[in-house]
Amino acid sequence: MIGSTPLRLVLLGMFLVSIGFSAFSGFDNLNLTMNALCAQARSLLGVAMMTMIILAGVVYAMGQLLGAETRARATVWATAMLTGALIAAIIFIIAPAILTSLLGGESGIALSCGTPS
Repeated sequence: MIGSTPLRLVLLGMFLVSIGFSAFSGFDNLNLTMNALCAQARSLLGVAMMTMIILAGVVYAMGQLLGAETRARATVWATAMLTGALIAAIIFIIAPAILTSLLGGESGIALSCGTPS
């Protein structure tokens, strides 16, 4: 994907800033901070998945209208975007389970991940 390194840096910066703000805004509890992180990740990943799927279709369709070399590149880019969307979907599904296990599993700490419980 074109320009993926700056996008990765922006996303990493967003996560680091959210952790920093949660530390300064009165979140004394690790559970609240992890809930905020999980909720932010889930809201961002949902939008990112749909955007990547739509852009993959657009790139593939545009590549079919152009020459053979551009068609091959567009197919590779579309495949890479679909792979990224699949990885985002996997993270979207398993992130709450991983964060719950990091918080101690079933020891009374509940991770709502931004959803009402």
